[in-house]
Amino acid sequence: MKLETPIEYLKGVGPDKAKLLNKHLEIFTFGDLLEHYPFRYVDKTQVTQVVNIFPDSTNIQVRGVLSEITTAPMKRGQRMNAILTDETGSVELVWFQGVAYLKKYLQEGREYLIYGKPDFYKNRPTFKHPEMDLVDPNKQLTFADRISPVYPSSEKLKPRYLDSKGLSKLVNTLASKVSEQNFPEFLPKEILEDYALVRRFQAIKNVHQPESESWLEHARNRIKFNEFFYIQMNMHRLKLNQQEADGFLLEKLGDYFNSFYNDYLPFELTNAQKRVLKEIRRDTLTGRQMNRLLQGDVGSGKTVVALMTMLIALDNGFQACLMAPTEILAQQHFTGLQELLEPTGITIEILTGSIKGKRRKGILERTKSGETQILIGTHALIEPTVEFLNLGMVVIDEQHRFGVAQRAKLWQKNNRPPHVLVMTATPIPRTLAMTVYGDLDVSVIDELPPGRKPIRTVHRFDKDRITVFQFIREEIGKGRQIYIVYPLIEESETLDYKDLMDGFEAVEREFSPPEYRISIVHGKMKPVDKEMEMQRFVKGETQIMVATTVIEVGVNVPNASVMIIESAERFGLSQLHQLRGRVGRGAEQSYCILMTGHKLSSTGRKRLKTMVQSNDGFHIAEVDLKLRGPGDIEGTRQSGILDLKMANVTEDQTILQNARSAAAQILSKDPNLMSPENQALKLHLQQRRNKQEIDWSRVS
Repeated sequence: MKLETPIEYLKGVGPDKAKLLNKHLEIFTFGDLLEHYPFRYVDKTQVTQVVNIFPDSTNIQVRGVLSEITTAPMKRGQRMNAILTDETGSVELVWFQGVAYLKKYLQEGREYLIYGKPDFYKNRPTFKHPEMDLVDPNKQLTFADRISPVYPSSEKLKPRYLDSKGLSKLVNTLASKVSEQNFPEFLPKEILEDYALVRRFQAIKNVHQPESESWLEHARNRIKFNEFFYIQMNMHRLKLNQQEADGFLLEKLGDYFNSFYNDYLPFELTNAQKRVLKEIRRDTLTGRQMNRLLQGDVGSGKTVVALMTMLIALDNGFQACLMAPTEILAQQHFTGLQELLEPTGITIEILTGSIKGKRRKGILERTKSGETQILIGTHALIEPTVEFLNLGMVVIDEQHRFGVAQRAKLWQKNNRPPHVLVMTATPIPRTLAMTVYGDLDVSVIDELPPGRKPIRTVHRFDKDRITVFQFIREEIGKGRQIYIVYPLIEESETLDYKDLMDGFEAVEREFSPPEYRISIVHGKMKPVDKEMEMQRFVKGETQIMVATTVIEVGVNVPNASVMIIESAERFGLSQLHQLRGRVGRGAEQSYCILMTGHKLSSTGRKRLKTMVQSNDGFHIAEVDLKLRGPGDIEGTRQSGILDLKMANVTEDQTILQNARSAAAQILSKDPNLMSPENQALKLHLQQRRNKQEIDWSRVS
């Protein structure tokens, strides 16, 4: 058996099913199928009696005798119904697909074990498309018979018998043939012993066909270890490369930094900001390239730290740039920094996609000549036409919005890589930071500027809208401004746009001119119109801004005191926290009102409760990680780093820590994997990189 054999050549697959497996599950070869792991296991001895099935029951198993099999025509195909009865009652079974096959397979009067999630129809439990297993009363069940692996599949695969059960049959064909020759061991003997790991081929075999409960646990642990280990090896290797990479030595703190700090800084820095600046200063004095992640909650003062970091570069004869993910945020940074730097004489410019013609040409020329000292911009900064005379410091804001390849292009803007400071106001849980950003040094601004009051957050239902509108009037009466934000979700953009416009009309009816003036901002507007509406609100010409999440980052209006989030249950926690951070930027008390209907899922309730109870972004991020899993946290999916099939960052922290320690243990002794005991590991990592076609060059 060769793992690289195309999957179509496996008995029971063929060209048509192979195309489906390629498209929906990214299974192309025998090896891919063997690395398509079960996401859970069903113990067939755990059976629920019919009398104990309730409306809130999750996936369960029922054992009973099949009867009353009937079929009926539908517009497309047929529908099949049957009854399954145990000693306590009966349930209805329904199928809308695969009826022709089921007619041959299902037999009245025989005992079956069914698995699925029950619905209730007229107070009777009903199972739609349950998994079915014929019970053989004479068969002595082994552990492998008792434990049934459940494989990830999709609705589109089920009609072609590629559901979990169908995949299981295909996997078993291969798993029974697995040997060490197919999955040679790559970890050194010392690591296997230190961390009590089974051999790789044993893990693959037992994750699909477990010999015992103990073997299944060992197999899962080894596969999880492998997944974390690949990430940690790459992170440690990046870190080692960065430590060896020559960087610009920024020795001086000169006139730019000192005069700004002493004469023009409009407020006292917090102790956290001072601490972070010292950490950055230490980095830039080592002669090695800085790669630092700056985490700080919304409004904690990251931008001033970034500015002063750029001033250190200017004092040493270098240029600096700041890249932001949207034009709105880039413009916000430019306006704010230009105002702060006006008395200093420093030349600061902005470059975005909407800047064209002579103006663009002039900016490019001044940047190349060195006349432009600080350049703010969007993705436009990484275009080949943008050349610097001597770029020494790169700041990337809301860095999770940029892909790895995009960020890497900024490295090429100088013959020696510039220092890099990446910032995020999306707090990253410690475990995730260790996994995704393990190659970066981390700084945290963990205190807000003095005078800032915590934002009061409340949850209100649609029935409370009259009271909420009255509260808006009171705040506007005090001279404050209001945000009202509607969700905009890709899957139903047209529907959500209607929500926004309906909402705008309702607000306009309630707050009509000339007493009240309203701005509206959404993603379908032309950039120039969007900017005009934003500026009207920023200047205080309008009191209410009705918007989509386009204002999640990039709007700084200290006078805005109320954030109303409509359909708040449709937002993730991190997005709710970001939106809330648009208020609370002045000295006055600010409020966030989460509006929902009464029908909420348990996850939705947990999110809203977390927001009401906490203003701590790091606590919120931890809850978000537990609720959604790492694959859904912003940035991790598009970064390509957290490609975890079995491991879970939240639940498997001990294994993660072990994998991190093992990677450090190997690379501290043998950074280039030159020793004989590491040759198998070196070959395996090279093969893995070639297969994934990932650019593992140094990127921040």
